[in-house]
Amino acid sequence: MRITLVLLNIVHVSGLLICVIVLSMSPRSFAAELPAKVPAWLKAHVGESDGRIAPLVLQRARTLYLQKIAEGAVGNPCYFAMDATRPNNSRNGGVGRRFYIICESKRSFRAVSAGHGGGRKLRGVADFANGRRCAKNFGNAMGSHLTTGGSYVTAEIKASFKGYYRFSGKQHAVLMRSFVQFDGEGETANARERAIGGHAAVLLRGKCLLKDPGSRHASEDGYVPLGTLVEYSGGRSSGCTSWSPSVARKIVAMTRDDPTTLYIYPDAADVNAVARAVAAGRSLSRAGLYWNASCLKEIGSPRYWPKESVEPILAQYKREHPARPRPPLPICKGQ
Repeated sequence: MRITLVLLNIVHVSGLLICVIVLSMSPRSFAAELPAKVPAWLKAHVGESDGRIAPLVLQRARTLYLQKIAEGAVGNPCYFAMDATRPNNSRNGGVGRRFYIICESKRSFRAVSAGHGGGRKLRGVADFANGRRCAKNFGNAMGSHLTTGGSYVTAEIKASFKGYYRFSGKQHAVLMRSFVQFDGEGETANARERAIGGHAAVLLRGKCLLKDPGSRHASEDGYVPLGTLVEYSGGRSSGCTSWSPSVARKIVAMTRDDPTTLYIYPDAADVNAVARAVAAGRSLSRAGLYWNASCLKEIGSPRYWPKESVEPILAQYKREHPARPRPPLPICKGQ
């Protein structure tokens, strides 16, 4: 264990010079403080029922965290995991809990909801769209709007202005949405290029332009966008990880200037292995594979869409179907 001595101050007390020091552990020694085996309190949260984490998902997330701690890449006492094979919505209409916040030093485990990538349906070309409840399609292609499983480290946090929304009568509030950038490796290495990260599942619909020249967000003409605030927790995203507003605030506070790891299951190899097992009629558990049983029954078999094959298709589709220019927002009436 490496011990660092840090001289803070020298004080004079009763004729004596006293050096005040602190002992600080290196990230590698911090990793050594964590037990190699899953502690008993955490094992109580392992399983495949709602609110629990599958053994393989925890193993992958924990291994990634300990590796990055040992490398000095992160020092956060908490780490994240997500099981994108689980249902996004329960049968009774509630949200599925499949994103995990684990803080071993505090013996804290929390399972919350998170959205998956909606994918796309290219008419007459390819269909890799996902339903709201279960994800069938995964991939890492630019513009695919798909979730890519694998290893990530949280990076900088950006705040973007989305507009104003009504919250009481004619009173308006500003929506600034924070975005936690993810940096990936391997199949997830293009996360920054794809603008993949995490944010609150909120947006503005039905926007119009409100005259408010005093706003620092106003355009040159003195207008700001005004819309209706919509929360879509339990919905889909463009490939990012979306959380409820309250969870998003917590994660932003946890990771600001203190990066940590996120492991999203399944990665490309998992998807392909499960697809082969399903095609061969083999038992996943006997083959040492994992997929949430409820979602597997619903989707039949998963598929991974690699960027090498999908990006040329998307590029050609874009050339043949150029996006129509968006009409300008109307002026708000009666505001």
